[in-house]
Amino acid sequence: MTTNQRIAVVPGDGIGKEVIPSALDVIRASGAAVEFTLFDWGADRYLADGTTIPPDGFQMLARDFDAIFVGALGDPRVPTNIHAKEILLGMRFKMDLYANVRPVRLLDASLCPLKNVAPEDVNFTVIRENTEGVYMDMGGNLKCGTPDEVATQEDINTRKGVERVIRFAFEYARANGRKKVLMSDKSNVMTFAGGLWQRVFKAVAKEYDDIQAQHMYVDALCLQMVREPRSLDVIVTNNMFGDIVTDLAAALQGGLGMAASGNIHPGRTSMFEPVHGSAPPIAGKNIANPVGSILTAAMMLAHLGLNAEAQKIESAVLAAVRERKTTVDVGSSLGTRECATWIAETVAR
Repeated sequence: MTTNQRIAVVPGDGIGKEVIPSALDVIRASGAAVEFTLFDWGADRYLADGTTIPPDGFQMLARDFDAIFVGALGDPRVPTNIHAKEILLGMRFKMDLYANVRPVRLLDASLCPLKNVAPEDVNFTVIRENTEGVYMDMGGNLKCGTPDEVATQEDINTRKGVERVIRFAFEYARANGRKKVLMSDKSNVMTFAGGLWQRVFKAVAKEYDDIQAQHMYVDALCLQMVREPRSLDVIVTNNMFGDIVTDLAAALQGGLGMAASGNIHPGRTSMFEPVHGSAPPIAGKNIANPVGSILTAAMMLAHLGLNAEAQKIESAVLAAVRERKTTVDVGSSLGTRECATWIAETVAR
């Protein structure tokens, strides 16, 4: 008897409440042995009763679920976005989901803003350290509001945190038939943090003689992503640089609406989220691109070992792009629901 995989679903805010349900329909069409439990965490819940996430929320997710599927969070009615911070960053930090994995794959040449670039030229993965760096919110202000104000923001890097994400990158490369791991930093300026990354990267790389180890400063990497994306394979970098270069990478594959991601801790309940934001100006208009959430769903199924179902979804998305059964932002005319329905029906066939 097959036991269903248990997935916690947080649709979130804005277009998250449109694209996440669409992705769930596609998962159902695949026949994947999963069951969903929906949670209403988001701006509406926070405004109603002040709840961001219940006191035992993270423990419950880790204990009772095999994966978490999260939509975009952010709402102008909550100017501080405290709910988004406590839910999304809370999952990453308190559940120790230390590796943010973002595949970058161009499905059709028409989606790439670069000239003379084919799908095979854009096919790499960015692995971003997810629990340290400036996102640890350490710092402060002195003489706030005066001409002498001083602001500090601490960039926290631990040997443990750096080593495990670098090792994850090499293991990911080996498991996925990749031949190169490129570490990107700014060690010529951030000498203390960058020095740690440099030393650890060189030490770990010696254990993987089947994988070519490379290094680029992050500004040079941005240039390379535009000039020669075909040279890239697996990139590993810190939290902030990873945040920046993955948005550039998303542009290469057709925009944030096409981008998927996972927040991983091997052997633990991990969380999957499309890369885009909540996009309040277009929420509720049936124009948001559901492909990023659908590809994120496929990524989640593959992580759970449901590879056949994941492949069916990826193939259907590729067909949708090639047959122009997508939304306006990627050159077609379908609405959110219509695009997702076409993909779900293709998956079911």
